[in-house]
Amino acid sequence: MPVVSRVVRSPWFRLGALLAVLAAAAGSLLLWSPTELLRDGVPIPVFLLVYAVATLAFVPKPALNGAAGAVLGTAQGVPVAVAATTLGALLGFWLGRALGRDAVRPLLRGKLAAALDRRLSEHGFRSMLLVRVVPGVPFQAANYAAAFSEVRVLPYTVATALGVAPGTAAYVIAGASAGQPSSPAFLISAAVIVLMCLFTLVSAWRAYRRSRRRPATAALPDEAPVLTAVPSTGP
Repeated sequence: MPVVSRVVRSPWFRLGALLAVLAAAAGSLLLWSPTELLRDGVPIPVFLLVYAVATLAFVPKPALNGAAGAVLGTAQGVPVAVAATTLGALLGFWLGRALGRDAVRPLLRGKLAAALDRRLSEHGFRSMLLVRVVPGVPFQAANYAAAFSEVRVLPYTVATALGVAPGTAAYVIAGASAGQPSSPAFLISAAVIVLMCLFTLVSAWRAYRRSRRRPATAALPDEAPVLTAVPSTGP
């Protein structure tokens, strides 16, 4: 039993369990597609759960949001998509805390990783809100980064819901009005999406230039957009 207990408590075992859960989430989408469920008229709570699982499986959120708009329309699609996105963020957060936190934390070395942890711990709401508002920051990466920090659940949840609302609404409205590409609703939502993409490119370029000046950032290139944006929210 002591051997089994040590294995179960091993960080590598927990990380493997987290990867297994993500693989199972991806496999479940072969059986249940969020878009097909909506078209089949399933209850909204079922769609919320499947949508949340889809985000765990790294299904692109714009596709899910556009589908929600196309099937549900704007009035119902926006709140449903925001709620589903927030639920998916919570699932990723809880999974990271329950299974992967101890496994990944020892791997998060370096000054910038420590800065991210400190910012999310001390300024959880503001930092998380910025991460959600800035386009281009990987959704699940932000979930797990928050899970590995000391940010509390309530600020994380509220900041996520508020931060994802503008981008989610734009994609839902675009999906709902895609049949009328000359309509004001579609043109405005498309313009917002283009602006978000441009902002992402500018943010990525600035992060790249900063990484060239700071060797520590170059050691963690995948996290550069998050790590360079979050510290700017401090007092």
